[in-house]
Amino acid sequence: MALQVPPPPSISPRQMTLMRIVASMAWSDGELATEEVDLMLERFSSLFAQNAEQQSGLQKELRDYLMQNIPLEESVPKLQSQEEREFVLRLGYEVISSSSRTPEEDLINSEEEDAYVRLVKLLDLPSETVQRLEADIETAGSDHSVVDSMTEQLRQFFNLA
Repeated sequence: MALQVPPPPSISPRQMTLMRIVASMAWSDGELATEEVDLMLERFSSLFAQNAEQQSGLQKELRDYLMQNIPLEESVPKLQSQEEREFVLRLGYEVISSSSRTPEEDLINSEEEDAYVRLVKLLDLPSETVQRLEADIETAGSDHSVVDSMTEQLRQFFNLA
């Protein structure tokens, strides 16, 4: 039986690339919890669709894509600008910085750290830029969840871009 490829989603290739990179970082510890998928689908659909009906349809379209663990090495080269690379670094750092599941766990586990190091290398940003973005995230604190923060950043990014 042939493997069935899902139809292309109704978001732009640029939006898809950003979503896949964020999902890759979430996958870096080897698992993607159903709750994480549902939350990302809710946030991305509210960002990329205009009304509840479109959001519901988009969630169904994107679920299969989030469940695919696409290597960073495949998605990162599709980024088109310095602004996109910086944006992805910020989101990637936020994703791994928020993923500890118990108080005893390190904030960033070794798999996540390895994925982040790969991401930084693939993005090929100046070390000063990487340090500035990391410091910005750390000083911003976490008044709201990483997904809320990511949603707001994505909204701002797509309104500016």
